[in-house]
Amino acid sequence: MLTQRQKKILQAIVRQYTSTGQPVGSKHLAEKLPFKVSSATVRNEMAILEDNDLILKEHSSSGRIPSKQGYRYYVDNLLDPQAVTDNDLVVIQNSLGTGFQKIDEIVSHSADILSNLTSYTAFTLKPEQESVRLSGFRVVPLGNHKVIAILVTDSGEVESQSFTLPKDIDTDAMQAVIRMINDQLVGLPLSEVVKRLKDDIPLRVVHYMHSPDGFLDIFNNVLSQAARERFFVGGRLNLLDFASTNNPHTIQALYGLLDRNDNLSDLLDPTLTSENGVNVKIGQEISKNKLLDDYSLITASYNVEQYGKGIIAVLGPTRMPYSRTIGIVNAFRQELAKRLLDFYRHYYDS
Repeated sequence: MLTQRQKKILQAIVRQYTSTGQPVGSKHLAEKLPFKVSSATVRNEMAILEDNDLILKEHSSSGRIPSKQGYRYYVDNLLDPQAVTDNDLVVIQNSLGTGFQKIDEIVSHSADILSNLTSYTAFTLKPEQESVRLSGFRVVPLGNHKVIAILVTDSGEVESQSFTLPKDIDTDAMQAVIRMINDQLVGLPLSEVVKRLKDDIPLRVVHYMHSPDGFLDIFNNVLSQAARERFFVGGRLNLLDFASTNNPHTIQALYGLLDRNDNLSDLLDPTLTSENGVNVKIGQEISKNKLLDDYSLITASYNVEQYGKGIIAVLGPTRMPYSRTIGIVNAFRQELAKRLLDFYRHYYDS
C-alpha cells in the first residue's frame, strides 16, 4: 500500500520520464514536486518504490525509470486524462469531413488521422457487420473464362473479386444459380447468408449444376470478404521509431503482426474494453508474443447506435504520454461515432 507521497513521486517519475525519455534523479525530482521535500527523503521513497518493483535503475549510477508494473499502477490509480487541446479537436473535426462515399473510406482515413495526432501506429475497425444485409450478387464475364463477382450490401458497400471459371462450367446454368441466389438470399443479414451457404444452398444449386463447387467457391470467397472484420492500419512506419532492436528479422516479424486480420482481431478484442470504452494493455498484457513487450496498446470502442460498435486503437512505446494519448483516443472515438452516424442516417434517409 503506497502512501500519498509515494504515489505523487511515482506519478511525477512517470510523467517526467514519458516527457523527456531521461531517467529521473532524486534532486531534480524534489525540485519538481508540488510539495516541499528534501532530495534525501525523495531517495528514501524511491527506494521503497523500487522494492515494490514500480521503478527501476537502468544502471547503478542512473536515476530511476518506471517499470511495467509502475506504468500499470500509474494507469490504474494515478492517471488524469488530459482534455484534448482546441487545436487537436479542430484537426479531428476538419479531417473527418463529409466528402466520403463509403464507410470504409471514413474508417480507413481515421486510422491515418489518429496516427498523425499521436505519432504512433493506429488501428480502426468499422462497426459490426451483423446488421448488414445482402442487396445483390452478380457475375460479369471478362472473357477467356475470367469473370468479376460483385456483391452489394444495403449499407452501400460493394465487394468485388476477379476469378477464373472452371472450363467445364455451364454459364447458362451459372446465371440461373445467380438468379436463384438473389431470389432466396437478398434481404438477409450477411451472417445468415453465410449460414445458408453451408446448409441448404448447395442442395439447391445441384438442381442447376452437376458439380457446383467451383461456383460456390466464388460466391463464398466474395461473401467472406464482405462479411469479414475490416481493420485499417495507419502509421506503420512509426513502429520503427520505438522498436527496441534494429534486427531486420524482428522488424519484419513485428510488421507481420499488422498484416493479418486474425492477429489484429486477437489484439483488439472489443470484449476487453472497460465500462468507459477505453482499455490500456502494457507489455505482455497485449500478447503472448514477446515482440510487443516494450509496447503499450490503448483500445477504445465507439458506438454508432443501431448500426453497431467499432474499435480504434493506438500502439506505441510503454514510454508514451498516457494522459494525452488517452484523451485524444477518447475524443476521437466520440467524433468518429458522430460522423459515421451522420453517414448512415444520410444513406438510409436518402
